[in-house]
Amino acid sequence: MEDYALLKVVHVACVVLSYILFFVRGIWLIAGSERTRRLSIRILPHVVDTILLASAIGLVLVTRQFPGTHDWLTAKVCALVLYIIIGMIAFRFARRRSLQIAAWVIAQVVFLYIVAVAIGRTPWPLSRVW
Repeated sequence: MEDYALLKVVHVACVVLSYILFFVRGIWLIAGSERTRRLSIRILPHVVDTILLASAIGLVLVTRQFPGTHDWLTAKVCALVLYIIIGMIAFRFARRRSLQIAAWVIAQVVFLYIVAVAIGRTPWPLSRVW
């Protein structure tokens, strides 16, 4: 249980830090700030996301809850892949500002879905509300 508690704290902390970095980079992108081009700003999210992924793998191994066998975890992983793709569109591939902003906003909606799935442990987190 100690391993689980430590992994979960690291994982949640990295989730929060990863989102803050994503959000701030998006604000800077919208504002046309040169800060988005700084090497540290381009590298730090990858470091945080690597620790986030490692802690996620650790949690999977400790809890023995695997994507493909738990529907909520499968949904979370699929949404994570979508989040990464949309984030790449926002920060790397989109050339028009309107597409960058739209991708950034959509990525945040997907991120909120991932968090809701993780908290509710259901692929349909809003079904409990309605």
